[in-house]
Amino acid sequence: MKIRIKGNSIRLRLTKTEVDTFGNTGMFTETTQMLGGELQYKLLSTDQYSTLAARWFDGVIEVYMPSAIAKQWVESNEVGFQHKLPLPQGGELFLLIEKDFVCLDNTFEDQSDNYPNPNAVC
Repeated sequence: MKIRIKGNSIRLRLTKTEVDTFGNTGMFTETTQMLGGELQYKLLSTDQYSTLAARWFDGVIEVYMPSAIAKQWVESNEVGFQHKLPLPQGGELFLLIEKDFVCLDNTFEDQSDNYPNPNAVC
């Protein structure tokens, strides 16, 4: 699972295997080792929220996807879901969860488990 953070935006991209694991277990976790600790980010299926939601604590970013939306996403060709989450101090956090496609340009990453890019077909 890849994470992209820019300003008040968090984007998670999952490969086929990661989406399957999320569908079977209701969660997927990734950890990045850092100097002085680690950053952990999780995608969790839940009935607690009706839209995408997120929270941060102790170096962990948790992103929540409602169970019904998670089931739909895992079992369909739906690329992803997004939501603008109002923040208590004002402003909003943009959340985007999507399936990871093969890049159209050259990249050094292993993309063997990524979804076929629909833009690759003329």
